[in-house]
Amino acid sequence: MSPTPVPPGAPTPPIEIAGGGAAAGGRLTAPLVLLDDDFLAELAVACADVRLDPGELAEASRDWWPLAMIWATGGTVGQVAGALARPTSVEEVSAVVALCNDRRIPVTPAGGRSSVVGGTVPVHGGVLLDLTAMSGIGEVDATSLVVEVAAGTFGDAFEETLRAEHGLTVGHWPQSMALSTVGGWLACRGAGQLSNRYGKIEDIVVGLEVVLADGRVIRTGGQPRQAVGPDLNQLFVGSEGTLGVVTRAWLQAWPAPAHTARGAWAFPSFSAALDAMRRTVQRGARPAVLRLYDGIEAARNFDLDPSVHLLLAYDEGDPMVVESEMAVLAEECADAERLDDALVERWFGHRNDVAALEALIDKGFVVDTMEISAPWSALDAIYEATTAAIAAVPGTASVSAHQSHSYPGGACLYFTFGAAVDADRREQYYVDAWEAGTRAVLANGGSLSHHHGIGLNRARFVADALGGGMDVLRSVKAGLDPRGILNPGKLGLPDPFGDVAWPAP
Repeated sequence: MSPTPVPPGAPTPPIEIAGGGAAAGGRLTAPLVLLDDDFLAELAVACADVRLDPGELAEASRDWWPLAMIWATGGTVGQVAGALARPTSVEEVSAVVALCNDRRIPVTPAGGRSSVVGGTVPVHGGVLLDLTAMSGIGEVDATSLVVEVAAGTFGDAFEETLRAEHGLTVGHWPQSMALSTVGGWLACRGAGQLSNRYGKIEDIVVGLEVVLADGRVIRTGGQPRQAVGPDLNQLFVGSEGTLGVVTRAWLQAWPAPAHTARGAWAFPSFSAALDAMRRTVQRGARPAVLRLYDGIEAARNFDLDPSVHLLLAYDEGDPMVVESEMAVLAEECADAERLDDALVERWFGHRNDVAALEALIDKGFVVDTMEISAPWSALDAIYEATTAAIAAVPGTASVSAHQSHSYPGGACLYFTFGAAVDADRREQYYVDAWEAGTRAVLANGGSLSHHHGIGLNRARFVADALGGGMDVLRSVKAGLDPRGILNPGKLGLPDPFGDVAWPAP
């Protein structure tokens, strides 16, 4: 089928920069790579749309990292790029990246900049490569249900157009749907709220178009379950722009759902509800949504008694499949109290609302979330240890958790914490809370991240999380990007431009 245009979108600023972007300085102390006039002239040849306005550069250089939002209230951003390039074709991306590689200039790929871990902060300045002008749906294989889409396409516009024009869905629906792009989903190995049904993005991706550090353009994947050596799709998915720049993707789609079902149950403990979820998915049922809120979050978000641990379920698809899978869930929840399905609708009403974060930070609070994954056998211990560890950090006002993605072998736990501390202690509290929570997760058998990725915030933990695998990742980076120009300072990889020095030793 012929390409389907999707109008380019624009990133949504997370919070106002005090004093305006034009006056914003960089908070990080990493060495800056300055761009001279000769390089800027060459950049203008490589890409027709290059921006140098200080205010625009400051806005483009930040994302939704909560700590960076705190910095913005003081008039700073992580760092400010030296130039913003907005390519409209893979040829322009290739030319920009090749130029930066030749001149040893750091280049930071970015889309909607919805990262909450500092994934698109240009820690050494250099070139911010904004892919959001590359938008639209390409070929749609209606028989194989494979959809080609440009990496800069925003999620909400992509899904709306795909359903309206083709009667299909990819089923990837993160909370940041209106803030994020397809390329961002792939960069951080993202998950959507319906991932139990459709899978995470690494399950949905069929093929990729990638620009390598030297400007070469390659195509990976493209065939179902092919066995031609390692899966190169998965090399780039989750690499956060450090190994290559994804410019197009081919994604698995499904017919738009014809039937839906809902359910809500109250459990006496978080552990009992986790066990019901485990039994459900291990029997082969996979309702699109299985979300469990502990007593604190059930009270805060749904006005329930704090003794109630709330399990919400939603499914969509073929009527026979949906009803059979919801029947399995109902059977496994037989000992729990059935609640009004309207609670599910209440969740739908605010599931993509991100305004509360800005409002709380604007008032001086420190607020963030920490999502991890772990085997079912470790979840109870991780829940107890991590909430206790964060609660013990001086200043913590609240810590809670929900479980948002279930698989046969394990699940995702999503911790939320908040603090009210003096303004000059906000950053130190943030560092301490992440240190305590992450160490508790890793010590009890959990992963470092489930779907938000690593960015700058979690970079210091990667070596511990990967163990001996860190040497393999370093070798891959050295082979694909020997000059280290692609998104330096991220994923805990060696940085030829100098250490970021955050957090402070």
